[in-house]
Amino acid sequence: MSLCPCGSGQTLANCCGPWLDGAPAPTPEALMRSRYTAFVLENEAYLRASWHPQTCPQGTLLAQGTRWTGLKVLSSSADGDQGQVQFEATFREAGDNHWYQLQETSRFVRENGDWLYCEGDARWQTLRPGRNDDCPCGSGRKFKKCCG
Repeated sequence: MSLCPCGSGQTLANCCGPWLDGAPAPTPEALMRSRYTAFVLENEAYLRASWHPQTCPQGTLLAQGTRWTGLKVLSSSADGDQGQVQFEATFREAGDNHWYQLQETSRFVRENGDWLYCEGDARWQTLRPGRNDDCPCGSGRKFKKCCG
């Protein structure tokens, strides 16, 4: 059994797996975590299905070869049929030697019992880990002994 990519510490089957298989996510945070997992697993169909149709962009939603390596949920709230999740996600794009962090406050709406991602205020920054910092890949090793 593999651990869920969302970082919950649970197995995929006991965490985001049910939502990826079509069960409705019970909270905005559960939906956001499952969407992060879908990015890791390159499951574009789930990303599109969990995105509100009025705000879902046309074209591909995935950048091929992007390696998502960590998720940290900073806050999560729901008030009736509106929700918000603030998070940070670490990634590396294919062919690029830099690490990046996405910081976003995402907005969600519940329609017909299903939470849907609407939009987010996103900021990207380039990470510049020092030689003795933890590696952004999530290995638990120092950057200089891992990806540095």
